[in-house]
Amino acid sequence: MSQDVYVAIEHVQGQVADISYVMLRAARELATRAGGGVVAILMGHQASGLAEAMAADRVIYFDHPALKEFTPEAYQRVLAGLIHDDSPRALLLGNTTIGSDVASVLSARLGIPLVSSCRTVSPDGKLVVQTCGGKIMAEVELAATTTLVTVIPGGYSPEEGKGAKAPEVVTRQAPALEGLRVRLSKYIEPEAGDVDISKESVLVAVGRGIQQEGNLELAEELAKALGGTVCASRPVVDQGWLPVSRLVGKSGKRVNPKLYLALGISGAPEHVEALTDSETIIAVNTDPAAPIFSVAKYGSTVDLFELVPVLTERIRGAKTS
Repeated sequence: MSQDVYVAIEHVQGQVADISYVMLRAARELATRAGGGVVAILMGHQASGLAEAMAADRVIYFDHPALKEFTPEAYQRVLAGLIHDDSPRALLLGNTTIGSDVASVLSARLGIPLVSSCRTVSPDGKLVVQTCGGKIMAEVELAATTTLVTVIPGGYSPEEGKGAKAPEVVTRQAPALEGLRVRLSKYIEPEAGDVDISKESVLVAVGRGIQQEGNLELAEELAKALGGTVCASRPVVDQGWLPVSRLVGKSGKRVNPKLYLALGISGAPEHVEALTDSETIIAVNTDPAAPIFSVAKYGSTVDLFELVPVLTERIRGAKTS
């Protein structure tokens, strides 16, 4: 078995996803402990230029029209053959919709172990995994055989996985990719002009406690005073009060703002696990037992309808004084 650590690169519409660079940094930690190198696996069509900034010892590139955009079956065929031929120490994939589609099937079909939700690599080479919405951390040793690992963001910054010079790119023949049962139909883009909440530094999040759509104006005014953006938990989006592009959670966006102000959010695990990388979390909920308080740095049980108008005016006053 090789001691090299492989990384399955994610890219969408010609852009390498940040999680790919996070994985390259994690792979470097793992490879250093194992005594191997870092190998990026890039699958695409006329896309070898995407390898330019990757901090890898080399890049294995598979070029095929069926790999231009992600489809689960195509990626699974390529990676299954690669594992069979190379037997790397580990193969890292993103703990994303793309990575999860691939990793679970590969694990089942090839009969190899899968470690999910890895955040970092410990100094002794163990995988530090995050469970229960970020409330529990555990250390896992790599198995004796090739191990699949899905990586979550937050443990390393994307910049740490970028290199100063382009790595060597080795092109390999893709396996037969005819007869794929799933193909990409189209991308559904966020509403025109909407923001990307994953890149915002200040977020005011609203949950079921906002009660009705008309009350969103309170959150909007507070966000405006703070120079931030309004986002939401699942109940608000399900009501159609805010678009899906504003959803924070396992089925929405993962965020890491400097300030995350949660208004009337209880703190379900699916929501909490997407905001734990926030620098400062402040929770406002009248229920003192709400789970959101377990991850908040500051909290208040004051009714948000009493607090938010006063807070907004105080912030505005501080800016003008």
